[in-house]
Amino acid sequence: MKKISQLGLALFFATLSTVWIGCGDDVSDPSADNDQFDRSVMLEHWVDGFIIPGYKSYLEAIDSLDAKAKKFVADPDISRLNDLRNNFGFAYNAWQEVSMFEIGRAEELALRKHTNIYPTNREEILSNIISETYNLTLPSTFDQQGFPAIEFLIYAVSETDLLIVDLFNSNVAYKTYLTDLVTKIRILTGEVYTNWTTGYREMFIEDAGSSASSSVNRMVNDYLFYYERFLRSGKIGIPAGVFSGSPLTNNVEALYTFTPTLSKSLYLNSLSSFKNFFEGKSKYNGNGPSLSEYLSYIQTLTSGANISSAIEAAIDNAIEVSNGLDDDFYTQVEEDNGKMLATYDALQAVTVLMKTDMLSALNVSVDYVDADGD
Repeated sequence: MKKISQLGLALFFATLSTVWIGCGDDVSDPSADNDQFDRSVMLEHWVDGFIIPGYKSYLEAIDSLDAKAKKFVADPDISRLNDLRNNFGFAYNAWQEVSMFEIGRAEELALRKHTNIYPTNREEILSNIISETYNLTLPSTFDQQGFPAIEFLIYAVSETDLLIVDLFNSNVAYKTYLTDLVTKIRILTGEVYTNWTTGYREMFIEDAGSSASSSVNRMVNDYLFYYERFLRSGKIGIPAGVFSGSPLTNNVEALYTFTPTLSKSLYLNSLSSFKNFFEGKSKYNGNGPSLSEYLSYIQTLTSGANISSAIEAAIDNAIEVSNGLDDDFYTQVEEDNGKMLATYDALQAVTVLMKTDMLSALNVSVDYVDADGD
């Protein structure tokens, strides 16, 4: 057997340390000198193609919801209740397109926690209304506000639509609480949008380096955290009982909506928005540089695995599996939870590819704690 010199061993292990196994092939981590991908152009497309126009569209939807809420509060009746519900569904879907962008001012304000923590706390909401003393800035009230709380008030606060209308007609405290909930979302969203359009956009794009605190690294982490915790687990895994051992039907998103139910449409909108961002496909500004393109660029440097195609195929498979779900996730969990579990498995395949293969290829370290153990 030939002897290997100490220098040879050192070179061997130095080389081995840069080799990354992904998608069944060897993929090297490109050095900073070789990686010439223009991150600033990708950041610009993220901001101008997704974040700013997404928040603008969402804010417009919230303004419409606010207008319908004011009309209903001014003179509650069945017609105005239905108009309010229609605008509620539109705004809730618009939220799904920007929820993943919890960065900058949105992160500072905890926008997602103020907007969409479910299941909502019915008992505390009613207690707040009765006492007329509450502080929606407190973290302890996250489950008493946002879309889930609005949903409860306009769909399930009483047994029938007529009784809901009567309740709002006879008790001004219900009107006040509904108004406060919508106003809270509108103010916070407006602050986030204004921050992006008055200086933060430029700061975000300029921070195009590769450090842990750079815009790309932070956005990738926030994007993946959203997918794991709020899309995969929140919308599918938790109600399906993946983490509890038994189904939690009351934990589905949009629990109270009907004709139409919203749980599936919200989920699919969230998943398609996640996919479009990965592929750089903006409905506002066309196609542009993306994580998918970045991964393909790295592949040309390393002659490694086609990670981008593998991720896109996994997301497409998750969407295909998801399309087979019932429109009402409560019904789906109750009658055939196996389909929910299969959907979770499909979503989990995306998690594995992104959290291991993608992050390694991009040389991005995870900056959040994953309690699910993935």
